Amino acid sequence: MQNIKNITHNILSKAWATLHRIDYDFQFKDGRIKRLSRECYNRGDGAAVLLYNIEKSTVILTKQFRMPIYENDINKGMSIEVCAGAIDKNESPESTMLREIEEEVGYNIENIQSALNAYMSPGALTEKLYLFVAEYSEDNKISEGGGLDSEDEEIEVLELPFIIALDMIKKKIIIDAKTIMLLQYAQINNLLQCKN
Repeated sequence: MQNIKNITHNILSKAWATLHRIDYDFQFKDGRIKRLSRECYNRGDGAAVLLYNIEKSTVILTKQFRMPIYENDINKGMSIEVCAGAIDKNESPESTMLREIEEEVGYNIENIQSALNAYMSPGALTEKLYLFVAEYSEDNKISEGGGLDSEDEEIEVLELPFIIALDMIKKKIIIDAKTIMLLQYAQINNLLQCKN
């Protein structure tokens, strides 16, 4: 992009991820050049998957505590989400997802299908999410899941009728964007039928 020049990065925090203040010269369409400053949080990219069972018309979701939700509303804090995780260095989104599925929900899945890619908050986060869907059956279950103690995870595994999960969006019980996107992707693409 030719309208951005003289970019400088200043690290504000390098704890769990890296928070930069990025200063740059931006040339507007009318020719004006202005020095701008933005904060940019870099926590790497992530992947998420909606596991679904056609025969039972069910999906597998997770429930876990999320500090940012609690910080925003101290009466809340639990989040219902699709299985997801950060992509480790030198790991593909697909292999990340297969690993996270085993760790979080206890299923061994061999094939996942790419659904879409998205930036969840491009005004502040560098994170790109790779979103997948995958079929599961009881034959794929190898453990109870629940996450890793070494990562201080305490994840509840939920198997829900697809129609109930969709209703949880309407009732604002599911408020996680990636989960809403993948459930709606499943609905739009008729991955499963809603049974009453």
